[in-house]
Amino acid sequence: MWIVKLALSQPHTFIVLAICIFLFGGVSLSQMAIDIFPTIDVPVVSCVWTYTGMSPKNVEDQITSPTERALTSTVSGIERMESMSLNGMSIIKLFLHKGSDIGQAVAQVASTSNAVLRQLPPNMSPPFVTQSSATDVPVLQLVVGSKKLGEAELFDVANQFIRSQLAVVQGTTIPFPNGGKWREVTVDLDPKALLGYGLSPNDVVNAVNSASVIAPSGTAKMGRCEYVITLNNMPDVIDKLNNIPIKNVGGATVYVKDVAFVHDGYQPQLNIVNLEGHRAVIMNILKSGAASTLAVVERIKSILPRVRGTVPASVTVDVLTDQSKFVRECVAEVFQEAVTAAGLTAIFMLAILGSWRSTLIVVTSIPLAMFCSIIGLHLTGNTINSMTLGGLALAVGMLVDDATVEIENVHRQLDMGKHIVQAILDGAQEVALPAFVSTISICIVFLPVFLLSEPARSLFIPLALAVTFAMLASYGLSRTIVPLMSKHLFVAEEHVAGEEHPHEEKPPGFFRRIHLAIDHHFNKMRDLYHAGLNWALANRGLTAGLFLGFYAFSLCMLPFVGRDFFPLIDAGQLRLHLNVPAGTRVEETERVFRRVENEIRRIIP
Repeated sequence: MWIVKLALSQPHTFIVLAICIFLFGGVSLSQMAIDIFPTIDVPVVSCVWTYTGMSPKNVEDQITSPTERALTSTVSGIERMESMSLNGMSIIKLFLHKGSDIGQAVAQVASTSNAVLRQLPPNMSPPFVTQSSATDVPVLQLVVGSKKLGEAELFDVANQFIRSQLAVVQGTTIPFPNGGKWREVTVDLDPKALLGYGLSPNDVVNAVNSASVIAPSGTAKMGRCEYVITLNNMPDVIDKLNNIPIKNVGGATVYVKDVAFVHDGYQPQLNIVNLEGHRAVIMNILKSGAASTLAVVERIKSILPRVRGTVPASVTVDVLTDQSKFVRECVAEVFQEAVTAAGLTAIFMLAILGSWRSTLIVVTSIPLAMFCSIIGLHLTGNTINSMTLGGLALAVGMLVDDATVEIENVHRQLDMGKHIVQAILDGAQEVALPAFVSTISICIVFLPVFLLSEPARSLFIPLALAVTFAMLASYGLSRTIVPLMSKHLFVAEEHVAGEEHPHEEKPPGFFRRIHLAIDHHFNKMRDLYHAGLNWALANRGLTAGLFLGFYAFSLCMLPFVGRDFFPLIDAGQLRLHLNVPAGTRVEETERVFRRVENEIRRIIP
């Protein structure tokens, strides 16, 4: 009650408060990230080992298992661990508990992997350790094509030039391109020539390594100048690798070109991309963390003209898929539904209340409550997505309850002949506790959402917060802004006691006539309800018996409710055709029939 008196005595303070709600709500709306779904808080750390040529069984025994044992004893916050042992690759994923420090986990995985490196097969390289999330999904796909360049050159352009320029965009993660051929210097051995010279492939490897030594050459000062010394410790042309000596055999020197051929080649190709009959390369742009999909896509598109200017003229860089279009459509549709719900609510309130002043107060409280909810969502780190907007759209119909109940009660107090201020104070006091209980009851409905586990928790908590913040703000506005606006707008509707029809001299308007018709039928329904309630209180035993009888009848009909969703099927109407492959054993066929029969019995009681 004190806050209502404060609002009526200090109107300028609460007017400024309402303006601040609009301002901070707009600022929060402009700063919040926009996405389809909320950020799913499931931190994952991936550790990827590569050892070309090793079988999956050896990868599991010699790489995956030792690494898992080391990680479980050093990394903190692990909820569960998943691993895959593939041909020449080991992928270990660590799923962390909610709230775990993923940066610390990445550092622990990297340090542990370096420590366990000594126990792994020789010449193993350190693993690739990275963090990921369920929301790290491709938001943009770029296709790089050319009618003149080959697949190896095209992949080299995409990986070395385009990828390096796009990787600096904030909020993006760009994996290696798909399609094309990974360019590398290839040494093709001739087994017959090796056998003829009595050499092994290891001899060729040692010769190439010894002739490709990376060593500092230093500088030489001559007079007033200092010159950088360049040695021929590394071949600068691929053809020179063919002239590397391997071994002296029978007084003659055997070169690499005698037993192998060194050329500009590529790794075995694992995927192919075709673009209008020509080979192409696809680059996936991933959104990382809580970055906004719209912001990431806009940043990528803003630097694409500069990227196109750095690649050869024959190379085309085009957008293949754009996830931001779906985000905009989703947000626009949910926003449109919210606006439509607010508009229909305003029209309905105008018809029910029959007063444009009362409708204006109710309609003003809706955006204020929604802006308060947006401020709360921004402070709690949420984004604008389909779940939060859906919560706001869901709350629109409930936001008008507190204001409507209070305004209607103020009208009733005015009809009793009270002064406008006294009518507002008495009306607000009478509905304060019921409105508070109603608001808290709606908020409590969403309390079980906070007990969910991931990923449902991250999806539905923003929706619950949006509704809860809006409902609490609606109750607060009904204690402050609504009484303040009622004091200034209801002065024209104030009349003295005993004057039942103060506006009889003026013909009622369109909405006023609708209000009078609805109010007439509502009074009839209220009288019927009053009569029925009096009869029920006068015949308590019979009323209790009817209720218990209806409750027992409902329990008896409960087992038959599920059958309403399925057509009635008898044995002559149900026919199943099961195609069993030739050569299937009879026991296996019988097991299949039993599983089908159990599934049918489960669906149709």
